Formats: sequence, structure tokens, C-alpha cells
Amino acid sequence: MVYFIMGMLLIGGFLLIYMYRQAFTDRVLKQEISLKDFPKSFGSVRIFFISDVHKRIVADSIINEVKGKTDLVIIGGDLAEKGVPLERVSANIEKLKTIAPVFFVWGNNDYEFNFHELDSLLYHLGVKVLDNTAVKFESGAGDVLHVLGIDDLSLGKSRLDLAMLDADEKGFRILVSHNPAIINSLKPDDNISLVLSGHTHGGQIRIFGCGPYELGGIKKKNGTTLLTSNGYGTTGVPLRLGARAETHLITLVADSRQAD
Repeated sequence: MVYFIMGMLLIGGFLLIYMYRQAFTDRVLKQEISLKDFPKSFGSVRIFFISDVHKRIVADSIINEVKGKTDLVIIGGDLAEKGVPLERVSANIEKLKTIAPVFFVWGNNDYEFNFHELDSLLYHLGVKVLDNTAVKFESGAGDVLHVLGIDDLSLGKSRLDLAMLDADEKGFRILVSHNPAIINSLKPDDNISLVLSGHTHGGQIRIFGCGPYELGGIKKKNGTTLLTSNGYGTTGVPLRLGARAETHLITLVADSRQAD
């Protein structure tokens, strides 16, 4: 019995170490997404997407891996949470700014932080906050790409209708929503081709492959492509199992089957 207990304690200790290491993985998933309505005149658009940073410090190895290969940086919410030093948040933003222009949407945990301090910090560091608004990009051929961002859905602050009004009626549309549940509210007339989200942490701790949320990944739903990230940080305990921490370097291209 003593040996059994000692064995179980040893196994438990190794499991905790493994889960801790999964939580602090520094990896960039390189994902090419081809979409039939993506304007060919853009060639490709490369997005570094990072969500759910929480208490973590963005690793220099990640910055170096994507620097020079990225057109836009998008923070998908939960950049901070209660108890995180403002200096750490500022340092993370400064790092991300060295990659490319930075865009941000609010997550539920960002509101645990001092909202006004974070909002002011984002403004002074030149981060574009997409709070139920949109930003427009135009190719040399005159094609348009819109990045729309909505405030946090779970807190009742999201207004997709306002973000839609801020975008032109025509053009390719990417929607950034911290909470992927927005996919259930989209209609074909919204013409949203891609949704980028986080929030779920991929379930964070999955027992025998099961967790409170789906594992992060890319899927099609309601005629829209949805990318949900496992996220970079953790909430609650700094442990993960079966849902490793991740960031994304997304390359958007036109589907080769698209008619000219």
C-alpha cells in the first residue's frame, strides 16, 4: 500500500509538471486559409493572432519567429486580467508593436483589469481598438478588406450591427470576436468570411479528450470559417492538459478554385 501511494504521488507530480509545461508552451501555428471570396489583388494577407494572454509575458522567441512575416497583429481579447501589473501589459504591447500594426478587441477578463487604465494605455501606445467598429484596407486594384471587431459578447457589450455599419456594404470581411459563440448569430447576409476568436482556452484541461469547451481549431459553420484559438495564457490554475498554449500566423489567400 505504501508503495502504491508513493507511486501515485510520483505519477501525480510528473503529471502536474507536464500540465505546467503545456500551459507555458511558446508555439506559433502556421495556418494557411484559402477563401473563395478573398480578393486576389491582395495576394496574401498575413495575420499574427494572439488571444488570452492573461498573466503571461509574450516570449521573445515568438516575436522573432513572426517578425518580418506579418502584415497585421490582432489581439483577440483577454490581454490582461485582475492583478496583472500594468507594466507587464505595456511591455507585451510594445513587443507586439515591433511585429506590425496592432489591433485589439475586448475580452471579458480585460474588464477585471482597470478598464480606463487599459483603454488609455492602448490609445497612447497606438493600438487600434475595434470596439464594435471596423477598419478598412484597400488593394492597389481597389479591392476592399474590412476587419470588424466587437466588444465582449458574454458581458452583453457586443454590437455587431454597429460594426457592420462601420464597414462598407461591399468588400471582404473578417470579424474578430473574443467569444466564438458569435458564430451562432451570424447570417448569410452579414457576408462575414472569417471569424477569429479565443476565450475557450480549448477547454484548458481535457480529461480523456473531453473538456468544458471544444479544442481550438478551424471549422466551417453557418457558411463562415471560424478559427478558435486555445489561447496563449490560462485562467485560474496555470495548467493545461490536451490543449497546449498557442498563437497563430495566419496566411489568407484566395481559393485556387475561385473563378477569375
